[in-house]
Amino acid sequence: MQPPAPGGHAPENPLVSLVDAHMHFGAVRALDGVSLTISPGECLGLIGHNGAGKSTAVNVINGGLTPTGGAVEYTLPDGSRATGAAARAAGIRSVFQELSLCPNLTVEENLRIPQHDLWGPGWRRIARKRIAKALDEVFPGHRIKPGMTVGGLTLAERQMVEIATGFAEATEPARLVILDEPTSSLDASIAHQLLDYVRGFCARGGAVIFISHMLGEVFEVATRIDVMKDGRITQSRPVAEFTQQGLIDAMGHVASVEATTAIREDAATRIGEEVLRTDEGLSARRGEIVGLAGLAGHGQAEALARFFMGRSSGPRHSSHPDVVFVAGDRARDGVMPLWSILRNLTLTHLPALTRRSIVDRAAEKVLGADWKRRIGIRTDDILNPILSLSGGNQQKVLFARSLASSAPIVVMDDPMRGVDVGTKREAYDMIRFEASAGRTFLWYSTETEEICQCDRVFVFRNGRISAELTGDQINEENILAASFEMQESTA
Repeated sequence: MQPPAPGGHAPENPLVSLVDAHMHFGAVRALDGVSLTISPGECLGLIGHNGAGKSTAVNVINGGLTPTGGAVEYTLPDGSRATGAAARAAGIRSVFQELSLCPNLTVEENLRIPQHDLWGPGWRRIARKRIAKALDEVFPGHRIKPGMTVGGLTLAERQMVEIATGFAEATEPARLVILDEPTSSLDASIAHQLLDYVRGFCARGGAVIFISHMLGEVFEVATRIDVMKDGRITQSRPVAEFTQQGLIDAMGHVASVEATTAIREDAATRIGEEVLRTDEGLSARRGEIVGLAGLAGHGQAEALARFFMGRSSGPRHSSHPDVVFVAGDRARDGVMPLWSILRNLTLTHLPALTRRSIVDRAAEKVLGADWKRRIGIRTDDILNPILSLSGGNQQKVLFARSLASSAPIVVMDDPMRGVDVGTKREAYDMIRFEASAGRTFLWYSTETEEICQCDRVFVFRNGRISAELTGDQINEENILAASFEMQESTA
């Protein structure tokens, strides 16, 4: 076998070697000659915009896909080398951005799906012990019980279970764990627990491939960063040789400069009269971008859901919506998986496209093509299935679905989960543009950077508003203080 090309180091016994891998789906080149290795003790930060090929690369590594060209080789626990369907035997585990848990099963029952030795009398006791131990080690202080039904957990708790499953004990211990956007639904304190565990796991001889668009986290845990663009690794260097801005430039996106300042400068002329007020004290004015912050699971999503459901019922809403919703949990609340990109995009706009109970398909295609261009959906054909898109591009479709409507209020439930930094900047610019035209945004986010894009912020704790922040008060220090200590809510 040829040694790996530049794009990965070639130690004597790497856990996995990907050599000149190609992956073609028809005319689409998802991978175009990717070579990399990962060895015990390494944490590889795999970075790139949505659609760059990261998920395809790790699916080749974990055996989910067979490359159409090149090779993947594994080192087994006994030191022998293997190719083909050897990922499981090599101790490779995957934790995906799109959660794969079965909602109708309990936490311990979900562990049985990847761990094939859990069968026969007593398997529940073993599963319960394994998942409880993993949760305790990765997320100390969690409140998840092995007997809980997954469908009753919050999105953050489901992500914690998925991560713990990836590290849980088994007959074939985890040696390489692939984490794809593992903190996208976690608040900062829980995310730091995971990062601490990843560092310890690698220090004990394990290895991790860490895929994240939260670049600060990548710099915290990675020993090496590989940058992917258009199905290729364009740069591979030790983490110390990158800066955040250099990494953004290497990805092919240039972040907007002083985005927060732009928000502050135009707020006085943009914001108008009050357009909503809820029983818990949440309020917003025309053209205002209102953020909901605080630790995950403290009532922010529930407050948004109550408002949305209260303003979206009745026959008038279908033709003249007052409010639209951008979901962060795409799989559960967002995409229609059997539909095309176009059908998903135009769903809320169908009443305006209907003439005598028949949808004007020509007008629908014009609308879809316009928003494909405006929001930069990466696809050759908008009639392709929605699941042909990367997770970030699926999220763009959900944004387009909402913004294409005439609704004056947009509710966003952590909508940037798993979205790359360039796409985030484009989304921030689009939100500001829509706000300047009079649209109001209610924006819940687990990311401080996004909360700082807002004109006003309500911090939640234990289901209540603990603080209301405006202007220069909106910063990480004040948000954290209000998250952990109740303060009087400003009237």
